[in-house]
Amino acid sequence: MARQFICTEDTPVVQTKAGKVRGFILDGIYHYYGIKYADARRFMMPEKVAPWEGIIDANSYGYVSPMLEPEPAMGDLMVPHRYWPKSEDCQYLNIWSPAIGEEAKKPVMVWLHGGGFAAGSSIEQVAYDGFNLCNFGDVVVVSINHRLNILGYLDLSPYGEKYQNSGNAGNADLVAALQWIHDNIAAFGGDPDNVTLFGQSGGGGKISSLLQTPAADGLFHKCIIMSGIADGIMFQEGDSRPLIDGMLKELGLTATEVDMLETLPYEQLAAAYNKVSPDIRAAGGYVGCAPVPNGYYVGDPRQVGFTKHAATIPVMSGTVLAEFGMMMEIPHKHDLTADQQMQWVRNTYGDSAEQVAELFHKAYPEKCIADAAVLDTFARVPTCDFVEKKVSCSDVPTYNYVFSFEFPIGSGRVAWHCSDIPFAFHNTDKVVICNKLGVSDRLENQIATAWVNFAKYGDPNHAGLPKWPVCEPGKLYTMILDENCRVELNHDKELYAVAMKSVQKPPRKGKKLMVHR
Repeated sequence: MARQFICTEDTPVVQTKAGKVRGFILDGIYHYYGIKYADARRFMMPEKVAPWEGIIDANSYGYVSPMLEPEPAMGDLMVPHRYWPKSEDCQYLNIWSPAIGEEAKKPVMVWLHGGGFAAGSSIEQVAYDGFNLCNFGDVVVVSINHRLNILGYLDLSPYGEKYQNSGNAGNADLVAALQWIHDNIAAFGGDPDNVTLFGQSGGGGKISSLLQTPAADGLFHKCIIMSGIADGIMFQEGDSRPLIDGMLKELGLTATEVDMLETLPYEQLAAAYNKVSPDIRAAGGYVGCAPVPNGYYVGDPRQVGFTKHAATIPVMSGTVLAEFGMMMEIPHKHDLTADQQMQWVRNTYGDSAEQVAELFHKAYPEKCIADAAVLDTFARVPTCDFVEKKVSCSDVPTYNYVFSFEFPIGSGRVAWHCSDIPFAFHNTDKVVICNKLGVSDRLENQIATAWVNFAKYGDPNHAGLPKWPVCEPGKLYTMILDENCRVELNHDKELYAVAMKSVQKPPRKGKKLMVHR
């Protein structure tokens, strides 16, 4: 079926602070791809783009940051990916809008991609496309590329004042992008005073770090953190010199030649980093690829406390039931006997298996007991800790959820890392594994509406869901997003108290699945 496409000399042209850009209109939605929001020299803070004359076409996605490792062509049934040309000149953003002009004042939803602080891009997953969410929710959707890994998060500060914030250059790009949005989004139909960050995995970690970055204060107003709070990913501390000196030695340079790192081909830097960093990581030393607490970034709020400004930001934060359980398939699980199901649980929890199974059934009575073997031990406990600490210092709403949908593949797999993204973007039509007749369309509408309502009003409640209470000190109200959504109070606290102490080993690994964290 043909779609309505418009792209002429004059339509749709938008005037930004630096110059004019032209996108295209598809089915009434305005698209602008690859708008340059900043420039930056390697390891340095970003700068505003230089003004230009004439009109720049914004019809192609901008470059994405180079990666430390090549991406594998696998795992696309569960998490469909797409890849794009790479360049250090990667400060680009994309915009989908239902209307243009300052009078529109649509809520703005800014997507921060996953991949930790080291990999990924704004278009890496097929589900990141903003058209459906924009059209469904009547919101402006923006996605951002920025410097990653050693380009964005390598602390060279011991080697000179000019490198004082090289360990946070990637986050500084994000701040520059948010400043660009603040200054320009009204012309694209967005409301600069109603900006919501949402992101999954590393994207959620970036949101947590931006909450703790004073330079970003006032540039966003609400946050949705999806599977993005976990131990050991929010920052890197320690002396960076063993890593840098090791890289210099590998490159045939001395500490007095550290400036050469600014101009060497990225591939040489990446090769030196990949050679030196594993031993340092194994010893617990600094290996970069995450923000550095300093005068720019305050630090993980779970460890240092929320800043006064962060305490004023409404947050919705949640996880999925299995997270990295996608690495283990339980064949014919619904046909297994009770003892066969328990054997999977025993393999993970040993002598505590019976207690874990009992508490898992209490928390998730509709699930197969064998699914306890793939229960998330990555993000749920840190997320609950984040929520508890947030509500203890804040009067603004904080909401919590768990996405526990069982996907129709094999004998059924409960939600894994990244599997909630298509539902939040209203993009289950683009990810075949999401589709379950009579179920997934309704669940997609429930989730996307909650995300949109939170962005619009700071409250995810709507008629399609049970009443979703805000969390309170000692009261973790969790919305279970599944075939039949429900709210529970402290429903898995006992389960995790046992499971986290008893887990003996990671789930058995099958084929490697490419899912950026």
